[in-house]
Amino acid sequence: MRNVRKLLLVLIVLAVVAVTLLFVLENQQAVALAFLGWAGPQLPVSVLVILAFLLGLIIGPLLGTYVAHRSKRKFRRELKRQRVATP
Repeated sequence: MRNVRKLLLVLIVLAVVAVTLLFVLENQQAVALAFLGWAGPQLPVSVLVILAFLLGLIIGPLLGTYVAHRSKRKFRRELKRQRVATP
């Protein structure tokens, strides 16, 4: 069973690598992004898309963790107020 899982994991990783490689090879057109007066260097579209994807992979969990922590603090604060209010 372990060998089947390892083989399946290797196949999935190879598929992701192959799809990423095909994506990069098919999107070699150079573009320059401009945002709020700042113009970036000309890079292939694939590089910009992959960078945006990786940035989202980093920012998403960080925001989720922040929201969960904030929600937990708010819940604890409300629980503490209820304990103090009840005689």
